[in-house]
Amino acid sequence: MLVLATILAVIVAGITIESGISALKSGKTGSIKKAISFSVAPFSLAVVAILGFITFDMVALADSSTTEAVVSTGISMGEGFKYLAASLSTGLATIGTGRAVGAVGSAAIGAVSEDPAILGKTLIFVGMAEGIAIYGMIISILILFV
Repeated sequence: MLVLATILAVIVAGITIESGISALKSGKTGSIKKAISFSVAPFSLAVVAILGFITFDMVALADSSTTEAVVSTGISMGEGFKYLAASLSTGLATIGTGRAVGAVGSAAIGAVSEDPAILGKTLIFVGMAEGIAIYGMIISILILFV
């Protein structure tokens, strides 16, 4: 079942990419939010299904023979969740940084084009936005090594 969900996610991603390329070539116009939600919603459902299958498979494996699972894979369920938490903290912080730097950077470029004297002040705001990624990485390091 996990393989089926993974194949479904790959198919949805491929269809999304292909429809986006064909829309660009034909010059279609429309709502970007609608297009993004149309492609992100099925892919997100497939990813949630994959995570659900992995979790239920790990629980069933832990119930049947916990010692065999640890010996065969060399990693416990707690260690796996530790790596998952570390990757989520870094990944989500990086997504937040991308959004923040996109908004702050474009506003900074517009402000500097009107008054070049405020370049230093705008760099401070861009640096503050990039600090979000550093905080996520620090949390990941703390999760992994403490």
